[in-house]
Amino acid sequence: MKIVFATGNSHKLQEIKEIAGKTDIEFILPPENFNPVENGKTFEENSLIKAQEAARISGQISLADDSGLCVEVLDGAPGIYSARYDKTPQKRIDKLLNVLKNEKNRKAKFVCAMTLVDKDGKILFQTRGECFGQIAEKQSGANGFGYDPIFLTKDTDYKQTMAEMTEKEKNEISHRSRALRKVLEYLNDLNNSSNKF
Repeated sequence: MKIVFATGNSHKLQEIKEIAGKTDIEFILPPENFNPVENGKTFEENSLIKAQEAARISGQISLADDSGLCVEVLDGAPGIYSARYDKTPQKRIDKLLNVLKNEKNRKAKFVCAMTLVDKDGKILFQTRGECFGQIAEKQSGANGFGYDPIFLTKDTDYKQTMAEMTEKEKNEISHRSRALRKVLEYLNDLNNSSNKF
């Protein structure tokens, strides 16, 4: 089964493929003219916008995710604006560390909302994955992307940032893997039922 993964980010597509592992699903990028307007107010709304746009231009079943970092003391910011918090990944990290430099409450979570739609854009399944942790006082690690170098995970007792983990370790606990596993369970159940695509 081929499913369009609604992103222009090849790194994110690769991560999805690695998490999915040896399934019979082939995730592919959308056509080059994929350019959705992400004007939703929630992760779920933005993931739906992206999935429906991918389905519209490809005519295929499409899956989209919308993800971001939510910091407790900032009332969930940067949230859906995580990728637009500043101009570059490093500037986004520097800005967040500066905002939190005198803050003791550093609790945060990564959130990933995923939406699966059919070729006509109708919602088949929608879910959310979360990974809890806190913001480190300084960045560390060279793996991953985005805010990974400053996110200490609860799963490692706050001893490692996501950027210090291997891809395999990260894919065991990440918000994206937790959401995708639910999608894969849905697809597997559907495949084993009479209600196939």
